Amino acid sequence: MLWLFALLATLFAGWRAARRLLFFLHLFQLEGYKPARFVHWLRTHPDVLLRRSHAAGALLLTVGALTLPLLGPFWAPALVLLGWCVAFASSRRYRRDRPKKPLAFTPRMRRLLSVAALLTLAGPALGGLLGRTEGAIGWLYYLGGWLVADLGAPLWVLLAGWLLWPVERAIQEGFKRKARRKLAAHPNLTIIGITGSYGKTSTKFIIAEILSLRYQVLATPGSYNTPMGICKVINEQLRPEHQVLVLEMGIRHPGDIRELCAIARPDIGVVTAVGPMHLETMGSIEAIAREKSELVACTRPGGPVVLNADDPRVAAMAERARGPVWRVSVEGNPEADLVARDITYGPEGTRFVVRDETGTEQVFQTRLLGRHNVLNILLALAVGRIFGLRLRQMAHAVARLRPVEHRLQLRREGPITVIDDAFNSNPVGARNALEILGQFRTGRRIVVTPGMVELGAREAEENRALGRFMAQHVDLAVLIGPRRTLPIQEGLREAGFPEDRIHVFRSLFEAQDFLKTYLQPGDVVLYENDLPDQYDEP
Repeated sequence: MLWLFALLATLFAGWRAARRLLFFLHLFQLEGYKPARFVHWLRTHPDVLLRRSHAAGALLLTVGALTLPLLGPFWAPALVLLGWCVAFASSRRYRRDRPKKPLAFTPRMRRLLSVAALLTLAGPALGGLLGRTEGAIGWLYYLGGWLVADLGAPLWVLLAGWLLWPVERAIQEGFKRKARRKLAAHPNLTIIGITGSYGKTSTKFIIAEILSLRYQVLATPGSYNTPMGICKVINEQLRPEHQVLVLEMGIRHPGDIRELCAIARPDIGVVTAVGPMHLETMGSIEAIAREKSELVACTRPGGPVVLNADDPRVAAMAERARGPVWRVSVEGNPEADLVARDITYGPEGTRFVVRDETGTEQVFQTRLLGRHNVLNILLALAVGRIFGLRLRQMAHAVARLRPVEHRLQLRREGPITVIDDAFNSNPVGARNALEILGQFRTGRRIVVTPGMVELGAREAEENRALGRFMAQHVDLAVLIGPRRTLPIQEGLREAGFPEDRIHVFRSLFEAQDFLKTYLQPGDVVLYENDLPDQYDEP
């Protein structure tokens, strides 16, 4: 009979340990396989590290050791094993019924899982071996091994990452060498590098659309802006017929731009803006500006750069240019080569007039929304002018543009209008989206947001300011995360926003369930940011 209890305890302990290990592997993947970011998440979520079941397991082992002389070699382990099954039966905390971004079993993850699983099983295996020499109390060692295996899951993930780091680094260097060799085999390819705190992805796709009027263009998909993302596109998609390669270059840490440029050195550089993004890793706005300016410095000698003249930090990067500098402005900067004016919004999108460096003017119409998209279009038009395209030609391409997914994407869901701006919110973009929402008059204006993250010491105040700004443009605020959105709630109240029009939910799914019963025909819903799973509140 005792063997049956032991089998049940093993099954429950093994199932929970497996779920817990996969939970932390998923988080490690969501944090970009970066140990420092993973450890930071663990520090801010201590409730996940130590659960009540761990305390219960330790207590059961203690009780088993103390009662063995009294209850004997059958009843003492039998009671403890049954208690163990109860304590470790639930793995609810480590399951995501509807993850926004599920665990991807990539080759790297499979390697991590293999090593982490071996480390996890080492505890029970060692406990079992030791227990075989300890007589009646030996089963305590076996259960203790499972307790260590379960409790140490985040440690096994970190240790597996550390053990595999030389392997992963060698693999990554191999991908980089292959990408550089492939680019060297395309000497006539023009490489365009784009960076900025926001607007990179939209500008990239607009440039690709415009240049496709005359050239064979390859652009990195989505937000492929890391070394491995860029290498993947070059190694797998670059073909001999391609004449232009458009690359988005993102940063999270100092030195990221030079690493990217060492893979693919731009012939043309584009900088969109500098803002308070990734302050947690970069430290300050000045550090972000310095890192972004590395793209200007790394552009090939004589290669032109395109800068946003309305952003003083970007405009100052002209000092590092080693070729012609093209400046664009939506605010009428007199030094700009391309200027937009008379910007208006309507049911068909955005209309504006552009004057180029020759004094030629052209009316543009686009389905893209927002003043910031006018800026993105201007940056792309400047690149088009570098290639010799005329404004009138490019107006046709701009008219065909469609919103990038989750970036002020306007769509209809039956009688409801949805503005999807769920990708990676920032202070400038969030205000822009709220201003656009405020211009709708078809029904109630509703914002759904968890706020902004990765703003370092400025995060609380930026979100508080967002709440105050939000109060001027919405009729209902639906906030995701009771703790995370406290600054937004404070900002709304400071602005006199009615308390009964602030609704707070733990998850986006709960908010969407509420909206199903709340929304009426004509309502407009803005989804502003959608944080990945590691930001969920328990």
